[in-house]
Amino acid sequence: MNALVPLPVLLPLFATGLSLAAGIRLKRFQRFISVAVLTAVVVISVVLMIAADDGPLSVHLGDFAPPLGITLVADRLSGLMLTVSSSVTLCVLVYSLGQGMADKDDETPLAVFHPAYLILVAGIACTFLAGDLMNLFVGFEIMLVSSFVLLTLGGTGPRIRAGSTYVIISLLSSMIFLVAIAITYAATGTVNFAQLAERFDDLSLGVTTLIQAMLLTVFGIKAAVFPVAAWLPDSYPTAPAPVTAVFAGLLTKVGVYCMLRTETLLFPGNRLGNLLLVVALASMITGILGAVAQTDLKRLLSFTLISHIGYMVFGIGLADREGIAGAIVYVVHHITVQTTLFLVAGLIERRGGTTELTRLGGMARSAPLLSLLFFVPAMNIAGIPPFSGFIGKLALMRAGVDNGSVLAWVLVGGSTLTSLLTLYVVVKVWNLAFWRSEPPGQAAEGTVMESQEDDADDADDETDVGGPAVTPQDDQGIPVRPGGGQVVATSITGKAVTTTKRPPRTMLAATAATVVLGLSYTVLAGPLAAYTDRSAQELLTRTPYIEEVLRP
Repeated sequence: MNALVPLPVLLPLFATGLSLAAGIRLKRFQRFISVAVLTAVVVISVVLMIAADDGPLSVHLGDFAPPLGITLVADRLSGLMLTVSSSVTLCVLVYSLGQGMADKDDETPLAVFHPAYLILVAGIACTFLAGDLMNLFVGFEIMLVSSFVLLTLGGTGPRIRAGSTYVIISLLSSMIFLVAIAITYAATGTVNFAQLAERFDDLSLGVTTLIQAMLLTVFGIKAAVFPVAAWLPDSYPTAPAPVTAVFAGLLTKVGVYCMLRTETLLFPGNRLGNLLLVVALASMITGILGAVAQTDLKRLLSFTLISHIGYMVFGIGLADREGIAGAIVYVVHHITVQTTLFLVAGLIERRGGTTELTRLGGMARSAPLLSLLFFVPAMNIAGIPPFSGFIGKLALMRAGVDNGSVLAWVLVGGSTLTSLLTLYVVVKVWNLAFWRSEPPGQAAEGTVMESQEDDADDADDETDVGGPAVTPQDDQGIPVRPGGGQVVATSITGKAVTTTKRPPRTMLAATAATVVLGLSYTVLAGPLAAYTDRSAQELLTRTPYIEEVLRP
């Protein structure tokens, strides 16, 4: 069974080579390879999750023992994260295939999409399975390289600017991470997690606190917690819908996973617990207030993402069994639901020509299936019973009450307020985009939605014949087209697309699959809660992990 541990990393990397070799000439083969490999990764992840329930699994690549060899470890937490992430990435891939085929995107950028996406999946798996700080860093860098390619697909101006911001922030966190690794190795002579768990006890409090603070800063940037979250609302909304969905659903949770792993395994005792609780509260409040102020659906969802990361940090800050278990439940829930909401945002953009809520309306009657696909995850993320969002929030609040400290009680109140404001936000989206009558300015079916680069080309053409081009604008200064649509770039490659009342069936099916996955957490709430409780106990005990990695 241990031989399966490296496969979630190796299979996507192997498929990347095949995908690049196939290129656009064999685009059907390229799609088949991507879907087949990710399906295999889902199956392997489920097997690992079940096997890890009997104890951690580990592999030392090349049979080199720590600290020389590369160690990959699958325990309950990493097995669960692999299963959820691989399921979500498969659904998003199917969604992107439907979008690419509908838009007839057969040019080079889409050919690059598949290899970049597979590398991203490999990087995520490497992060979840890494048994040492150095390979955790490698997983981060693999994700960074592929993320920049995916963010800038099509080479549109907004995507290049957003990608540049993302890369600068990521490189800064990588530099801090490298310094933290260097300090750790200089102080202990290893970067292996199991060995560090034993050797940190012999270090002075100042050194361990410095390393802990640096690692929390790195993972906080990745997770987009306050006050290092300002980059996210400007980076994610410009990307294609499937890219934004997988980034919002998964990449921030990678940072949360790393917090869970290091805070329990390397830094027991919760020395910075109060700081984490303050960060959690600030993330909740600032994020949800930012969402309340938004009228663009993608930016609104980006701010709710920041806000709900605070719930996960809340559980980590409590650092007890109930808090850790609640945080894991909420991570699993939020990966799926946040991904679903961004996929729905992409469908809304195709249907209405924009994600600007003031320009949308009437979709409850004109697009009832799309309305249902939004309503279910919206109620889920708002914490309405009996959905998994309610279960996760209730577990975290109960953990806070059981903790009994003043700060924990403040977090319970902050969690309640954030949940109520989240409900207000999703109801606002429902009222504006779905429930009210269709506004006069909404794009009609068949409206060609041009990219900003298309608009620039038109300006150059008209300037050449003797006059400047003037793009019509509404009363808010938003560029519009004669059909009523906003100037956007909705396709994967950033080219012009045509709005339609009937989104591609493949995109609808993939979105529906993520909705069903989110609902399954409610149906399987008992087994899920029991599994996360055992996972929390294993994390806090530390002994099974250490013994598995260091055994002869």
